[in-house]
Amino acid sequence: MTELYRQMMVIVMLAGIMVAPVGSYAAPRSGQAAPNFKVATTSGQQVSMDNYRGRVLVLDFFATWCQPCRASIPHLVEMNKKYGKQGLYILGMGADEDGEGAVKAFADQNRITYPVALAGETTLADYGVRSVPVMFVIDKKGRIAEVFRGFTDDVARSTELLIKKLLAER
Repeated sequence: MTELYRQMMVIVMLAGIMVAPVGSYAAPRSGQAAPNFKVATTSGQQVSMDNYRGRVLVLDFFATWCQPCRASIPHLVEMNKKYGKQGLYILGMGADEDGEGAVKAFADQNRITYPVALAGETTLADYGVRSVPVMFVIDKKGRIAEVFRGFTDDVARSTELLIKKLLAER
């Protein structure tokens, strides 16, 4: 390869990166480290991924207008009740554009018993959230164990089996 050819290839690659949409980053996959985030819950508590190191965490990205999201809430409330004392943590991440007030009202209305925060654009992009609901189950080492998109009875069963397995790990 000539030096001119190498320079042209670098320019073409950089141009491709610069014109790619910001939201086109790939979602993290199973086995990868969970991206860090920093959010304030609707009760005003600041939390980040660091708060959950050494714990099993379910990050549930939802929207107040999403029917499958509404269907998943009773399951998550039950998982919180059933496994919370064993070390399970759930954090709801509202993906709404209507702001914190709408997310807080939704959490109150649906009797959500776990912390809920408004996910900002950076967090949504870092997790590659393009649709809701999507749940990231994160192990005690801060790695993504599984990503569940949508909500069905099969997702509910699979999520619970995975949570039980992860809680049993040292």
